[in-house]
Amino acid sequence: MFDIIVSLSEYIFLAASSLFVIVDPLATVPAFLAMTPSDTPEERMRMARLACCVMAGVLIVFAAAGKWIFKFLGITMPAFQLAASIVLLLVALDMLRAQRSRVQETREETAAGAEKTDIAVAPLAIPMLAGPGSISTVMVLMGGAPVWWYAIPIFVAIAITAVASFWTLAAADRVRGYLGETGIRILTRMMGLLLTAIAVQFVINGLTDIGLVRPSP
Repeated sequence: MFDIIVSLSEYIFLAASSLFVIVDPLATVPAFLAMTPSDTPEERMRMARLACCVMAGVLIVFAAAGKWIFKFLGITMPAFQLAASIVLLLVALDMLRAQRSRVQETREETAAGAEKTDIAVAPLAIPMLAGPGSISTVMVLMGGAPVWWYAIPIFVAIAITAVASFWTLAAADRVRGYLGETGIRILTRMMGLLLTAIAVQFVINGLTDIGLVRPSP
């Protein structure tokens, strides 16, 4: 029983850290402030809350339905792991350059968001927070779960990431004021390095599943 609890705790940490890094709410702070220049703190908090709820809902749906989507489309888990690793690597390389990846958002989407009165659902929730990278991550994590109860840590990780993202966006002014542009860029580069390692691990897992790489002892 103790071993199961420890294993689930480790899986929650793995899922939450992977998901938080790919969602990267800290890097969303400048875009969020740029799109809400005339909104009050209360309005920004409301939009942040709605965006994070939508993000959590989208990720939960894709995590729960991932296996059926794979089965319907005839996609194997190794193939999706390798494809997801490419998406994550593209995001990670931009993060290492302290840039917000165009995989997560484009300049056109940010500009369109600045013209909208409410940017909570689009483009903030989708695709800035729940983009291709985060959706791919939860589907790979769910597909790699050894037993059904490992779905619980993934849903917990989604909830943790949503709450952490809300706190970050709700305090966007203070986060930018405290960290500054330089601090945000440093953290973005650090998370980019971690995301690169996660992407490489997805490659190793995919190659291991198809027998091209021998599993580590």
